[in-house]
Amino acid sequence: QVQLVESGGGLVQPGESLRLSCAASGFTFSNYVMNWYRQAPGKERELVASISSVGGTTEYTDSVKGRFIISRDNAKNRVYLEMTSLKPEDTAVYYCNTFVRPANYWGQGTQVTVSS
Repeated sequence: QVQLVESGGGLVQPGESLRLSCAASGFTFSNYVMNWYRQAPGKERELVASISSVGGTTEYTDSVKGRFIISRDNAKNRVYLEMTSLKPEDTAVYYCNTFVRPANYWGQGTQVTVSS
């Protein structure tokens, strides 16, 4: 079965960095687009970044462009989100996601809190 397990969240101060990791299993990882979403308290879940199956194409929501980098290691079945210059508004639970027909799969999420 498809499993996604996030790690790397934590409490940081504004301007600091974090690297999130998502370990995937139960499907042919290298064949699928991988996404990072986030959900802040009282807000809808939003797509933060996506990466194509071989990593050649990435996309970001406007608010993180130039600060976040999504990458993947198909040999390790992992996808990463490198977050720099973190802001308080980046505070949210971050989720790893993929769509493996016919279902959408989510990890359990990892909390990122940016506060002084």
